[in-house]
Amino acid sequence: MNQVALVGRITKDLALKEHSSGRVNASFVLAVNRSFKNANGELATDFVLCSVWGRSAENLVRHCGKGSLVGVSGSIQTRNYEREDRTKVYITEVMCSDIRFLSKSSKYQDTEMKTHTPAEPARFEEAKTAADALPIF
Repeated sequence: MNQVALVGRITKDLALKEHSSGRVNASFVLAVNRSFKNANGELATDFVLCSVWGRSAENLVRHCGKGSLVGVSGSIQTRNYEREDRTKVYITEVMCSDIRFLSKSSKYQDTEMKTHTPAEPARFEEAKTAADALPIF
């Protein structure tokens, strides 16, 4: 079984890459806080390489940016290649099959506010932490 689910923040603005096959993808790094504190009483953060393809990649780039809180699920994939100096490089990444937008990026909020004024106040609040964004079972 190869399944992974993460909630974290995107570390850089996103860019869509189009490949010669016509498929598009976006690669990004997700900052995920650990659920426990280290010896200094601080939460450590893991930076996880993620990749998403097709329509999901297009939607991610359109609606999210640096700092956006997202939930991803998918599988872990490894690959390797050899550099010119003959050293081998190993890459481990999450191949995302599902992405949930848990916050809106500022660029999306600005666009939404200019084109639409809601008739009633919002009923949902943005999650303040990754733990708040997930239901408790």
